[in-house]
Amino acid sequence: MPSQVKQRVVRASNLNFTVLEMGEGPLVLCLHGFPDTAHSFRHQMPALASAGFHCVAPFMRGYSPTEPAPDGRYDSPALSEDALALIAALGYKDAIVFGHDWGAVAAYGAAAASPDRVSRLVTAAVPYGSKFFEAIVTDYAQQRRSWYMFFFQTAIAEAAVSFNDFAFLEKCWADWSPGWKWAPDDMEALKRCFRAKGTLEAAIGYYRATLGPVLSMPVDPKMLAAAMAPPINVPAMMLHGCDDGCIGAELLAGMEKLFPKGLKIEVVPGAGHFVHQERPDRVNELMLKFLKS
Repeated sequence: MPSQVKQRVVRASNLNFTVLEMGEGPLVLCLHGFPDTAHSFRHQMPALASAGFHCVAPFMRGYSPTEPAPDGRYDSPALSEDALALIAALGYKDAIVFGHDWGAVAAYGAAAASPDRVSRLVTAAVPYGSKFFEAIVTDYAQQRRSWYMFFFQTAIAEAAVSFNDFAFLEKCWADWSPGWKWAPDDMEALKRCFRAKGTLEAAIGYYRATLGPVLSMPVDPKMLAAAMAPPINVPAMMLHGCDDGCIGAELLAGMEKLFPKGLKIEVVPGAGHFVHQERPDRVNELMLKFLKS
């Protein structure tokens, strides 16, 4: 991380969140996904701070050094509640929220529930709406990409992910971002988080809490399109890597209908699932242009 980044603990949602922060000004809350940590935003934080923003990236609930959830909740609504609680705990009425992967899920939920608290929304790698769940039922290519979500519902998931010092996490990064040459220090930061007691169970718990109930219900494919998410009344931008090996870029189609205040979609060439880490200069340029527009 850049040397100017500060680390501290913030109390929100009855949890002690460890956060990284940099800069002063309007709040940009950066929410990471799986398998990742707050270090995910090491390239965005200096750019946002230089542009006059207060950038804060929490380690999400259960991701060390943030505490495991005392109530055991890792469902999507809990993640969205955390985002809103952190905005208040940091002393702001509203914030720009930038979410990647599970962080995007949290950001969408926060913006949908409290559009007055989210001034602008930037998301990456996970689309909004029913397209993803439709694809899980109807699209073999996405079913194959999402195999790990089904695997995480089993009792052997923890043993498999932790085997050989979490080699599974390296395989995820390589499969999901096939052109990315990450630094050894970045992988070590990820593994250090996952080696800590409780992180692995929490990370897999996100998938069990959110997808477990969905996967156990009978589904009529014809009804999926009708089960649309509520519109999000916040100006938004969606970033997606052209070569994302986790979620196909084709699942972004039609998303703009759910954003009455506008959605700018940017599919970034030469990037996969971790688009903001792989092409940071391009992502920072697009994000700052959007935030200043």
